[in-house]
Amino acid sequence: LRLIYTTTAVQRKNVGASGPEKYTEAFIKKQVEEFNLGKRHLANMMGEDPETFTQEDIDRAITYLFPSGLFDKRARPIMKHPTEIFPEQRKIQWGEDGRPFHFLFYTGKQSYYSLMHETYGKLLSVLKYQDQLPAQDLPPQKEKRNLAGYRWLTKIELEEILLEKLSDYDYSRFIQLLQKLMTLPCGEIEEEYIKKFSKEVPVQLQKVVIEPLKYDERGVAFSTGEGARKTARATAVVYDNGSGKITVNGIDVLHYFPVLQDREQLLFPFQFLGRVGKHDMVCTVSGGGRSAQAGAIRLASAKALRSFVTEKEVEFMRQAGLLTYDPRVKERKKPGQEGARRKFTWKKR
Repeated sequence: LRLIYTTTAVQRKNVGASGPEKYTEAFIKKQVEEFNLGKRHLANMMGEDPETFTQEDIDRAITYLFPSGLFDKRARPIMKHPTEIFPEQRKIQWGEDGRPFHFLFYTGKQSYYSLMHETYGKLLSVLKYQDQLPAQDLPPQKEKRNLAGYRWLTKIELEEILLEKLSDYDYSRFIQLLQKLMTLPCGEIEEEYIKKFSKEVPVQLQKVVIEPLKYDERGVAFSTGEGARKTARATAVVYDNGSGKITVNGIDVLHYFPVLQDREQLLFPFQFLGRVGKHDMVCTVSGGGRSAQAGAIRLASAKALRSFVTEKEVEFMRQAGLLTYDPRVKERKKPGQEGARRKFTWKKR
């Protein structure tokens, strides 16, 4: 045998052919050591104590030492901890021989497909349980789980659990499978499993404090509310045991709002609760146009009416949008065109 001399260039490992770097525990540990060493050097360069040098100090030092005018912040130089840079889901997925641990690794979404397998297994177990029930005309119908006040996890929340990116189609398939499991006659035996992928929606009424009724010198109960719409601001005082009289800035509502549409908008909270003609209302409004003022008074009167009704009716009002501020404003005019959306008339010459 004859030894053939080879250069170091031939002996050098082909990094491109070996594929992407595998983020093993040893690799992450090495990166952490290099980060800590670089952090100490950076602290010494800035004249700071390495033991109290925080991530904010690192970012400030990098910005000072490497000023960059690049628009995209992702292209600017950074120095972050390796756990923030390298994806967590790729840390421990293969052994020392390079073979992946999970049999679904090469699907590209092993956590997602594993979850689908598990959920479908739950579905089959529930169906098997139903088939083992005594033969009857109809299987025994148990009380179905009430999901009122709950919502499914969003796609982003599910991605944070699985540590994988999902498409809208993948997310909808999983939610459909959960809904099918939940609607089975005996699906409540897997209620704990379903709860893992749903969240309780807090009731809005628990966050809003409704002021109690007040009484004037005549002993008449009243409540006050404030509302806004565009640049209009309104305050409404609703009195109990009234005749339906409404005044706006000291003027009768028929004269202040001659347009029927504005009066209908103003009276909608009373109509929704079936209280038209049962209350008197005194309003003060300023700013905006007639339509904006009517919307502001509607919101103010709806807030004032909360003190006269039950919590259940208040929740119905919230669901109908009566207690929600309307954030819409006039769209600005754009340069080069006639209005906010309208373009100039095109002329050939």
